[in-house]
Amino acid sequence: MLRMRFAPQTTPPAAPPMLGGSGFQPRSRCRVGTAHQQVLIRQGAGPEPMQIHDARFICSSMTPEQYPPADLPEIAFAGRSNVGKSSLINRLLNRKNLVRTSKTPGCTQLLNFFEVNRRCRFVDFPGYGYAKVPGDVKRRWRPMVEAYLTGRRTMRGLVLLLDARRLPSPEDLAFWSWLRERAVPVVAVVTKVDKLSRNDRARQVGTIAAHLACAPESLVPFSAASGEGRDELWAVLKGLLGEGRKVDGGAD
Repeated sequence: MLRMRFAPQTTPPAAPPMLGGSGFQPRSRCRVGTAHQQVLIRQGAGPEPMQIHDARFICSSMTPEQYPPADLPEIAFAGRSNVGKSSLINRLLNRKNLVRTSKTPGCTQLLNFFEVNRRCRFVDFPGYGYAKVPGDVKRRWRPMVEAYLTGRRTMRGLVLLLDARRLPSPEDLAFWSWLRERAVPVVAVVTKVDKLSRNDRARQVGTIAAHLACAPESLVPFSAASGEGRDELWAVLKGLLGEGRKVDGGAD
């Protein structure tokens, strides 16, 4: 079983394999955060349900020139192909088909922007780790994702999706480490928990947390099928966006 813990580094970490090999270096420090950060929900009253009054697709972009105006805070969503990212976003927005789902991994190849309640945007990243995606497409992902993560001043954080039934992949671990080294606020969401029994779920969440070197309670279990975890995740997102309950961000 793979065991990996991240320690502070004095030099930039190697490029995440998901983004096309060597050379994943930021053109500038990410403007979000000032230290290694991990989003934690404060203990207290249960989260209030998020009401979605308006949710719409805005545009697909490859370069910063194609982004929508930087006039609303944004949350990015990333994960391996077939991790359930489209289904998670649809469930968060109470929409069935706003974000198109596909049984064929690797279909999303651009950054897709969605506006929510005219108050914020979700940015759907291309999935990574699907071997059958053509090489030229994989090579386009690196500069596309790098440009957004290092240059979008309205980005408030990133949601990293991990499949409850699997261990974090080398791509997952490299991306997690890269984000935290650059102080990008990131919350890990464990998807498809409805596929596991309660005992298996608790065991798997603990194992995933050990691989990420974080506390199990900092992970958000989520089921797009049942809606479990929707309100809890929205509580975190509202904290990142400066609404509702705040979130903690700090060094380990």
